[in-house]
Amino acid sequence: MKLSMKRLLTKMKSEASHRRPKRRRLRKRTEIPSKDSMGCLPEELIEAILVRVPVKYLLQFKCASKNWFNLISSPEFVKTHLTFSANDYTRHISLLQFREDIKYCSVSSLFHNSVNEALGLDCPMKNPPQRVYISGSINGLVCLADGFSGLVLWNPSIRKFKKVFGFVPTQMRECWSKCGFGYDEVHDDYKVVGIFSSMIKANFEAAIYSLKSDSWRTLEDFKPGVSYCGEAKFVNHKLHWITFRRRRMRITSIDLVDEKWGKLELPSYNKGRDLKLGVLGSDLSVLFNYDERTHSDVWVMKEYGVKASWTKLYTIRYPENYELSPPLFTYNKGEILLAFKSTLAIYDPKNDSLTYPEVPNVEVTGFYNRIEAELCIESLVCPDLPNED
Repeated sequence: MKLSMKRLLTKMKSEASHRRPKRRRLRKRTEIPSKDSMGCLPEELIEAILVRVPVKYLLQFKCASKNWFNLISSPEFVKTHLTFSANDYTRHISLLQFREDIKYCSVSSLFHNSVNEALGLDCPMKNPPQRVYISGSINGLVCLADGFSGLVLWNPSIRKFKKVFGFVPTQMRECWSKCGFGYDEVHDDYKVVGIFSSMIKANFEAAIYSLKSDSWRTLEDFKPGVSYCGEAKFVNHKLHWITFRRRRMRITSIDLVDEKWGKLELPSYNKGRDLKLGVLGSDLSVLFNYDERTHSDVWVMKEYGVKASWTKLYTIRYPENYELSPPLFTYNKGEILLAFKSTLAIYDPKNDSLTYPEVPNVEVTGFYNRIEAELCIESLVCPDLPNED
């Protein structure tokens, strides 16, 4: 009896030692979990996770399931994701344009001097008759114009764009144009304002394009005979230009909500030879470049519409004969990203110093040795269904 029991225990031990535990099937790293496999999580939690995910991964996640596709494509999700991206510095990119090329790098890498290279973008305007300009960026959409006949709204993060037709009014024919780009929050509409001047007759006209209606309308109360200088800047629901008339300079604005024209006074300061509008944080700014090109003053309108609130923030001194562009971005520690004629720089107001981040794969030479820089936020905002070339 004792022998039989001993044999039985030995047999059970042997069988247990040879019994292998059932292994779980591991997913490959590239496999995207479907919504069904995450059924244990509430939909609200899944959405709260996804709105914090960068755009490039969300484009992949849209293929996971029909439910995820519908969620990520919904207007509510796009707006919530945009809010997170706007407050996350790692989701801000700097568009660098020189000649006909447009490249990009992350803003945070510029401040940490860790740019591996500036990556190229497939610009949707192919072989334009004139040079392409970035006429503004808002909520991830970029407005591209060649100044005469071409206009494109483009989201480089999702690689979609829309060609805007009827850009030049038919009665204008040969003309030059300036355009500004902004967002109408009240009507949830992206709008382009074009100011046209005929090269044959003294004919001026202003028109506004609505992305929601995909149409142009003539703007009322537009007063001709005013020179619009520089690029338009979007602040406080309005587009702004520096304008010149009868030797007097001021800021002319148009409200994208009610489409009314307005005026703002510049600072009582006439030492700069060249004035350029900018946006610093959420405030309208003016850059005064001096004749000798050795330094520039940066002013900010602390309270919108109040002339007395113009405040001189910095005097930026630079060692060489540069032409400074308006400040692009303020980092969380107070440093400011700047664009010189052919390079980028970071100004630290604490110690009044300039540093120059290295941006590999960007070489600016030749006659048009100038970098145009514009900030853009990674977003899912779609201008329209992609156009066919």
